[in-house]
Amino acid sequence: MALTMVKKRLANGETCRKCAQAEELLKSRGLWGRVDKIVWADEADPSSPGMQLAARFGVDHAPFFVVDEEGTGSKATVYDSVLKLIKERLGGEPRSVIETKREAGDAQRDVGDDEIEAASRDLAERHPIEILRWGLDRWQDSLGIAFSGAEDVVLVHMAREIGRPFTTFCLDTGRLHPETYRFIEIVRKRYDIAISVMSPDSAALESFVRKKGLFSFYEDGHEECCALRKVEPLRRVLRTLSAWVTGQRRDQSPATRAALSPIERDSTFSGAHGRLVKLNPLARWTSAQTWKYIRENDIPFNPLHERGFVSIGCDPCTRAILPGEHERAGRWWWEETTKRECGLHVRGSAPGSS
Repeated sequence: MALTMVKKRLANGETCRKCAQAEELLKSRGLWGRVDKIVWADEADPSSPGMQLAARFGVDHAPFFVVDEEGTGSKATVYDSVLKLIKERLGGEPRSVIETKREAGDAQRDVGDDEIEAASRDLAERHPIEILRWGLDRWQDSLGIAFSGAEDVVLVHMAREIGRPFTTFCLDTGRLHPETYRFIEIVRKRYDIAISVMSPDSAALESFVRKKGLFSFYEDGHEECCALRKVEPLRRVLRTLSAWVTGQRRDQSPATRAALSPIERDSTFSGAHGRLVKLNPLARWTSAQTWKYIRENDIPFNPLHERGFVSIGCDPCTRAILPGEHERAGRWWWEETTKRECGLHVRGSAPGSS
């Protein structure tokens, strides 16, 4: 059985309230991992995949769910009620509204700054899986793993070993390498997880490209393009979470990540309930330690890594590095070393938020 959830994106870029509530219900029941694919019905785009599915099945509201009985697309059942879906297909009677809200609140609870500081100090020398377990024990699938590169798959692998529910998302900028898109699918199938693929706001991106073209970043820097293609979609997905996990390491960029903490309060983005916690379990690991873990555990990785691409981002902004170069030398190589961040991990106000 393959399960697709169709969510509605309003004209202002926000997710419809009922779609968010349905997602929260599935997460609170530990059933979010049963959703194989999310398809968006864009209010402003009748040709979007979700709108096409709505027309095909005669559904006039969202969310709705398509259950592919045989996984072939030949036999499908549509549910326009998440409660009915849970009862008939996902195992048992829906819990009461009160119980659901209480459990969702437990899974999304905030932690104080003192607890964050203490955990960061106590877990600083521990294995990354222990740092990840600390987060999953508190938030379960209200904790999202940001997936893009080799380090992130290490974290997905560890999360699966821990065995608690978690959420995974990636940012599709529209400019990724073909190998990266295939890699996302490999990871989804290997670990049997749903990966929310976040895309830029189409109207804002069309306006930007019409005004400045496809390669303006070579002339005036990458910040504006990254703000549209990465930062805004990230901000959107983080608003649905209480905490998120990154694959950042201190040795990736001594100029910008040397003081990286394993657990910290995110000072750039907000979460579902305001304040957001950020986990960097691999902060102390080196590249060599990371790749040793990948090889020992047979973890899949992007084939571009075997062609000299160490840090992989968008196709136009990533190149293979030369012998002796630092791994981040292949990212935005035409700019100063201290500016080689896309805005996802910059402290302070989020780029493009003003």
